[in-house]
Amino acid sequence: MKCDKRHMQLYAVTDRAWVGKHTLYEQVEAALKGGVTCVQLREKELDEAAFLQEAKDICALCRRYNVPFIINDNVEIAIACGADGIHVGQEDMAAGEVRRRVGDGMILGVSVHTVEEARQAVQDGADYLGLGAVFPTSTKTDVEQMSSETLQTICNAVDVPIVAIGGINRDNLLKLAGSGVDGVALVSAIFSAEDIEGACRELRALSERMVKA
Repeated sequence: MKCDKRHMQLYAVTDRAWVGKHTLYEQVEAALKGGVTCVQLREKELDEAAFLQEAKDICALCRRYNVPFIINDNVEIAIACGADGIHVGQEDMAAGEVRRRVGDGMILGVSVHTVEEARQAVQDGADYLGLGAVFPTSTKTDVEQMSSETLQTICNAVDVPIVAIGGINRDNLLKLAGSGVDGVALVSAIFSAEDIEGACRELRALSERMVKA
């Protein structure tokens, strides 16, 4: 599957902090029903065997909805489960090495925070970039907030799809209109919602307005 900027429009990043009444699989399916355009599975706690089984199950689920399935950080799991892509940060395996490991057929996303990092990531084979944190966030405490000027400068400096991440919710999403991003990546705004499907329908409509603005 090739990376299309439309895949960035409403990009769901999982977090099992809100698993309880529903399983993560059920939460992801609700998000897919609500219109998310990409799913990234991020797991920091599961052992490799459990992670792989979960990845295979959710990968098959995403295929049913024809939505790209991305694994965060773990190249071996991405390859083993047949994921559509892999996403890495600046502290993870270098993007160039990831590209060599996964070949040309897998989508590669890279988190960047500066123009230099963005250009290097594209040079190393990134298909899309994640920029953030664009707003204050409690999900990742080690990331500084990115200025709107830096956000726009990076968007203008590269020619791959760009997704904004970090503290984005229904109340501030439209503030990104005109920034140049192709969509938004959300964690708590999706997975902490009481009605995930309904929340995603609203967020999808907002993201479409943002992109068109």
